[in-house]
Amino acid sequence: MKERFENAVRERDYTPGVLTFGECIELASDLQVRVSDIIIQETMTTEQMTREEVTSAIMASFSHNLYAMEIGLTSGKSLVMGTVGQDLADEEVCLIGDRFVNKVLKYTLSAQVGNHVIGLMPCAGTGDACVYTGLIKTLLDLRGNNQDTASLAALMLKLGGIFRAGKSTSGCNMEGLGAGAAVTAAVVAEMLEATPRQVGQAVVLALSPTIAGPCTPQVMVAGLCAAHLGGGVLTGYLAANLVVKTTIPVTVPPDVMIALAAAVHPLSAKHIVPAVTKYMEPFYKKNAAVEQYIDILVKNEDVARVDNTLAEIRQEARGLAAKTNSIIKPFGEAVVGGSSQAVGSPANAARIAHALVKGDITGIKIELYSELFARRGITIPGILMAAVYGAAADNSTLYRRIMDDVLASNLTIEIFEVNEQHMQRITIYATEKGAMIATLNRGGGCLVIKKAVPSIAEAKAAARKLNIEVVA
Repeated sequence: MKERFENAVRERDYTPGVLTFGECIELASDLQVRVSDIIIQETMTTEQMTREEVTSAIMASFSHNLYAMEIGLTSGKSLVMGTVGQDLADEEVCLIGDRFVNKVLKYTLSAQVGNHVIGLMPCAGTGDACVYTGLIKTLLDLRGNNQDTASLAALMLKLGGIFRAGKSTSGCNMEGLGAGAAVTAAVVAEMLEATPRQVGQAVVLALSPTIAGPCTPQVMVAGLCAAHLGGGVLTGYLAANLVVKTTIPVTVPPDVMIALAAAVHPLSAKHIVPAVTKYMEPFYKKNAAVEQYIDILVKNEDVARVDNTLAEIRQEARGLAAKTNSIIKPFGEAVVGGSSQAVGSPANAARIAHALVKGDITGIKIELYSELFARRGITIPGILMAAVYGAAADNSTLYRRIMDDVLASNLTIEIFEVNEQHMQRITIYATEKGAMIATLNRGGGCLVIKKAVPSIAEAKAAARKLNIEVVA
């Protein structure tokens, strides 16, 4: 293995000690071994250690966190998690039917309780360390302390170490939720005898929904950590099983998704966390021993701010309720192409423009803001079938053939990107009377009308006739 590994690394011009997760997958595919084998061999090469020395060191690294988990499971109490570990120690308490997953959840949440009692040794943070502790304890229970368990632990720690390197600020997207999901996916995929490529796909699939996820509880709000940590486990388990047991296509390389997570991580902290703090502060747990040292004026200001925040939130909630559809008519019209935002809303804008023209259509100009322009592969067919034929976004047959129809016609088609947030501007040229509508994209097939030719009033009238929802 050593010689084959060194030859493969040399051929690909890779550097042991700094292999990316994607490079480990490529080498594993080349050598027809497990990803974990490459990870262990990398450390053997760089640290000049035997396989047994590497795996022994890996397993020893979990000793403190396993001890903390035992405290959480048997006697620990947390300010924000209570005694959930002790609750789950009862064998009659089952969170989910799968034995493996149920154990991982039990031990992961117990580790978080233990973290609040004696602390955990963090990886990216203590959140992902909880998940890794839950995984390793479950593997020890079900598989024993052997080379197979140590190999899965190596896989766990290689990927976890990359998240540690990428974590620079607050955010569960790089800890219990994001890293936890990705690592669980990799471990479960390899347990299912996935190919190296499938291990990477599982990581990508698991990581995708966690991008930008903040630490909503901020270790101050009761209970929420459980869903973050447990959600990472469940998402990873789902991703691995989907990849191994179905033909679901996953084309994004793991290194791209991991790099995306690291890039979005500080943006989430800057733009999302302030809102999280505002909305969650009313529910922060207080430590009476600390509060006695806080000036009464400061505490009064805190109370007043919290009261104002709760009043604002009540009004926001009522505003959402006022806009909610009746439960007997909850859905918008069906949307082909997979997205009410990327297809439904822009197609509806084009339907309104189509309703305003007279004569034969000679050309169409489409101007889209950056996100829709990037997703133009699904957006443009919906717009064109609406602009040319006035077709609704549920016409799957026309959606599939519209590009051929347009190519065979003499229509002039122009497509541009515009630097106007949410803008979708459709201009239709016709022999008698053309039309233009500038709208802002909204989910659910809805839109906001900003400008229109001949007029906004005529555009809104057309929207009502077409049963298109126009929002403020």
